[in-house]
Amino acid sequence: MPFTDQEILETVRMIELETLDIRTTTLGISLLDCADPDLESTCEKVYAKIVHHARNLVEVADGIAGDYGVPIVNKRIAVTPIALVAAASGARDLAPLARAMDAAAKEVGVDFIGGFSAYVHKGFTNADDALFHSIPHALAETEHVCASVSLATTRSGVNMDATARFSQVILDTAVLTAGEGGLGCAKLVCFCNPVEDNPFVAGAHIAIGEPETVLNVGVSGPGVVRSAIERLGPDVDLLAVAETIKRTAFKVTRMGELVGREAAQRLGTCFGIVDVSLAPTPAVGDSVSDILELIGVDRTGAPGTTAAVALLTDAVKKGGAMASSSVGGLSGAFIPVSEDEGMIRAVRDGALSLAKLEAMTTVCSVGLDMVAVPGDTPVATLTGIIADEMAIGMVNSKTTAVRIIPVPGKGPGETVEWGGLLGTAIVQDPGRFSCEVLHRRGGRVPAPIQSFRN
Repeated sequence: MPFTDQEILETVRMIELETLDIRTTTLGISLLDCADPDLESTCEKVYAKIVHHARNLVEVADGIAGDYGVPIVNKRIAVTPIALVAAASGARDLAPLARAMDAAAKEVGVDFIGGFSAYVHKGFTNADDALFHSIPHALAETEHVCASVSLATTRSGVNMDATARFSQVILDTAVLTAGEGGLGCAKLVCFCNPVEDNPFVAGAHIAIGEPETVLNVGVSGPGVVRSAIERLGPDVDLLAVAETIKRTAFKVTRMGELVGREAAQRLGTCFGIVDVSLAPTPAVGDSVSDILELIGVDRTGAPGTTAAVALLTDAVKKGGAMASSSVGGLSGAFIPVSEDEGMIRAVRDGALSLAKLEAMTTVCSVGLDMVAVPGDTPVATLTGIIADEMAIGMVNSKTTAVRIIPVPGKGPGETVEWGGLLGTAIVQDPGRFSCEVLHRRGGRVPAPIQSFRN
């Protein structure tokens, strides 16, 4: 479908005035053929294959940005879950693989590489066990590597043993990166119902259903949607608001697919999906929170916020689906607290609590994202927070995630500055009541009755 002159002019305005950008071009690379009984050989193969396929990624992305005048903010790589690649070696310490990934990322010049990952929603293989053991040191010793794990699915339920163990991994990672405010945890996320084509970190990876290489794109347009609703004014009804968001998402998706297909062609790979997610940044005017407040709540977290998030997420998905048959990933609205200037303000003003955030995750694209808690938060409390979010995804057959950061030495209400895209976090209070018995029981939260469909 060709672009009209009006669409081109509207896109120029969105880029120049409303912070529209391609948030990421993510090249997926299968590493299954890098498996080797010798871990050192595996590391060499992983490094060589990543560099071979991604050596032109940054140059191509920059070239497209120059040719089309579209900012491409991040260039990333996603690989096969490393637990699968490492299984043949039988190694207990997989940090060398993380270092190989990091070295390859530095060599090709990308921002992040995702895929230090494992799927453990039904149990652990020996390689999964090794990966969990390796995560804290791997993230502390690398700059670009991101880790993710699957703890639950609608089909299998919630693996509470894995959830409890992951909570300890989070605390260990925070301790090892205490000098940076627990920053290692910002590169660590757990999922219920993970998707195989997510281009956004920290959860980016490609699972076994993906091709040898694939180019996925993540677009972002909170500023564009905010401006559209602002022009609409406060006197129209919610159906008109939803229609405006849908039309805006349509335009954003069209641009994302154009860039994605062009990048795939220049790289000699196939185009996968465009992820139409409103991913905010700390920049003023690039906030999902601002959109919710323009829809009609005084401050994000006030009564009505969850309804506003539901309207926003649904309209974005509908607009994307109208624009492309290749919409995938997560697609909707992200609510990473530290990365959204409006969310930070809402927490500071006392409008947005951890409990309200959890309610909002029932209808947003992912879940609890970039939430800071005190560094001395008990492991049982972290287990409960994660289990609640996994249960939301399981019962509602949606993807949910938790990226939570215990900040060593910080208590409720204190601030931690991570800078850049990760922004500023105000440490939130998880409450004084725990779930020690639930944590200690282990086992599995069974799959819900609606999982028995085929």
